[in-house]
Formats: sequence, C-alpha cells, structure tokens
Amino acid sequence: EHGVRIEDSWGPGKLLVEIYEKTAETNLWGPVFVMDHPKETSPLARDHRERRGYTERFEPIVAGRELGNAFTELVDPVEQRATFEAQAQAKAGGDDEAMSVDEDYIRALEYGLPPNGGLGVGVDRLVMLLTDAQNIRDVLPFPALRPEVFD
Repeated sequence: EHGVRIEDSWGPGKLLVEIYEKTAETNLWGPVFVMDHPKETSPLARDHRERRGYTERFEPIVAGRELGNAFTELVDPVEQRATFEAQAQAKAGGDDEAMSVDEDYIRALEYGLPPNGGLGVGVDRLVMLLTDAQNIRDVLPFPALRPEVFD
C-alpha cells in the first residue's frame, strides 16, 4: 500500500525501518531525533540498556530528511562478532545493506576500546536541506556512476 518492498530474508527490525522510511520519515519536519533503532539494522551500535532488541542510536531529522546518524559504539568484541555473523547471514539471504564480518575491526576491539559514541553529520545531506535538492546526486561533486549495461 505504501510502496514498502518486503523481502523474505528480513526480520521484524528491518521491516520496521523500511515501513518508517516509506511512511513517516518524510513527514517529520522537526527538528526531531528518531531514537532507539532496531538491533537488526544497527550492527555497530551498543544494545539499548532498557529496550531489548533495540540499540542506543538516533538520527536527527529536519524537514523530512535524515541529516546524520549517531550511536553508542558496541565495544565488546564477542558481541560484535555475533552481530557481524548475524549480518553476514542476512547478506547471504539477500539483504544488500547487511554487513560482512570485519575481522580487522574485531581484532582491534580485542585490544580494548573505551565506551564511546559519535555523531556523523552528512555534509551532502545538509547541502540538500539548504538547497532544497530532491536527490543526493544533485549535490555530490563527484557522484558515483552506475556501471554501463550492455545488451
């Protein structure tokens, strides 16, 4: 009904995010912070302290556009490996956005990483907001080109 494409490989968290992005995000004029994203779609974020199945993650939304992504980092190498492995299974099942297991990152976590978090603001998304551009490709100085398809 709302143009939400559903894949068999998706879990409930992925489905929730897809429905949100198609039905709600563009209607949030805010500014607002969309908080506590599903674990399934937040592989690098720490588990929420109180809400099982969710993470300590938020996105700032202004004028119906996501301007960034922020979360408390998952710093436990054992938990991170389990999360990466679940992502790899989702990727094998057809989820194009799922991550692969990053052995280098896990090895770095094994050396120790203090609790931390961060906010990544997309300058390209900020420029979209300021120029009222409808497509991110319109504001990228060097947009990625799709491979040429030959018949």
